[in-house]
Amino acid sequence: MTQIQNKSNTTGNTKYTLSIQVSLNGLSFCAVNSENEIVALEQDNFGVRLSPEQVLNKIKYVFDHNTHLKYDFETVEVIYENDLYTAVPKALFDPELLKDYLKYNIKVLENDFIAYDELNQHEIVIVYIPYTNITNFFFETFGSFTYKHSSTILVDSVLSKEKNNETTRVFANMNSASFDLVVVTKGKLVLSNSYIYETNEDFLYYVMFAAEQLRLNPEEFQLVFLGDISKDSPCYNIAYKYIRNVSFGNRNNTIQLPETMDSIDTHQHFVLLSHF
Repeated sequence: MTQIQNKSNTTGNTKYTLSIQVSLNGLSFCAVNSENEIVALEQDNFGVRLSPEQVLNKIKYVFDHNTHLKYDFETVEVIYENDLYTAVPKALFDPELLKDYLKYNIKVLENDFIAYDELNQHEIVIVYIPYTNITNFFFETFGSFTYKHSSTILVDSVLSKEKNNETTRVFANMNSASFDLVVVTKGKLVLSNSYIYETNEDFLYYVMFAAEQLRLNPEEFQLVFLGDISKDSPCYNIAYKYIRNVSFGNRNNTIQLPETMDSIDTHQHFVLLSHF
């Protein structure tokens, strides 16, 4: 986890925590009070893939106009959701070789800033490229915050839940125009990757291709959906046709939803809400 020293901000006797998830396709945030109760949970799907500069303009607009972002937040965490990352076994990790880990999967520019999050409990390091312009905005706005990659939270949450499971599970964390695929066998990470898709057929192709490469039988492995998806979604329906065991996952925490948010299922906003 990348961290900048926190400062103390409070409103009266109530302390607030802000978690904001940023991607090129959308923006979501959650504000939580000191009683671990959600006081705001909002999501904005852009409909198109924007540039980091356009996303920053969206963020500035939201902070200027949304009353839920006017609290004095004691803790602020930014979650970067993109496909500019890779997972490295900690035994093979060297902080001097960050660019080398990424260059085989993505195009790394000379001036790209590369960060990494350590999952010490699982002996994994997530190496990734955050959006520097957005990081600078939050530093200027709050002076104090932490940031990490969305896959760090996703992989950590999934592995913690699967540590005593002897089966193979394939987790699909769905977003508006992309999804993360995490494969775990006997509590160990086998695959962590992200895919951009346009149709439900695209989604099925990527899942089945990964299964084929890992020699997983669609009649045997379990596909677990997380994130922005329901039983009415085309991706769920097509997966249900071709994969025998399909289900929804659950967040493993005690965060409290207000009555007005009771309709939110426990697999939704999985990354944003899993780390509270």
